[in-house]
Amino acid sequence: MISVYQLKPKFQQLLTPILLFLNNHKITANQITISSVILSAIIGILFWFADDSKWLFLSLPVGLLFRMALNALDGMMARKFNQTSKMGEVLNEVGDIVSDVIVFFPLIKFHPESLYLIVIFILLSIINEFAGLLGKVVGNHRRYDGPMGKSDRALLLGIYGLTAFFGGDISSFSQYIFAGVILLLLISTFTRLKKSLNEA
Repeated sequence: MISVYQLKPKFQQLLTPILLFLNNHKITANQITISSVILSAIIGILFWFADDSKWLFLSLPVGLLFRMALNALDGMMARKFNQTSKMGEVLNEVGDIVSDVIVFFPLIKFHPESLYLIVIFILLSIINEFAGLLGKVVGNHRRYDGPMGKSDRALLLGIYGLTAFFGGDISSFSQYIFAGVILLLLISTFTRLKKSLNEA
């Protein structure tokens, strides 16, 4: 399945100079992971108050791009400089789930007409990440298969932020959008579980 995650190798190459800079300044992988969660909290807060100023909607595309960079950097740091640990793995997995909930939660405020679909979307996002993690438990690898994996969801919300900033309103058809996203999440979760079992 097509996913933004497939662009990760190229993205990591672009981040290599930053990785070396951070390592030279004694920044650890776990510190980067914690920074990503803190950034997500800031994005979520700014998003929540974006009805006061449309400029706050830009926190989504800009902030989520930085979050994607931090998510890539923590893994690169851990692998390249031998900082892998059980604690780091727990921080990474739990941090991703907490971050997603924080960032997506304000959608409930802006689209009450799709309240139940947004709640299902957030719950399925959590389940999708656990399905990916199960790949490491029952198979050999952590699964990142799309569509609508973590990177895809970030891209979608970034596009939403740009649309809202330029005055676009999806309220009249938001239910169709979230229903489509939910369908893609179900496909992604099924794909991850199926491939994990095939590896077992």
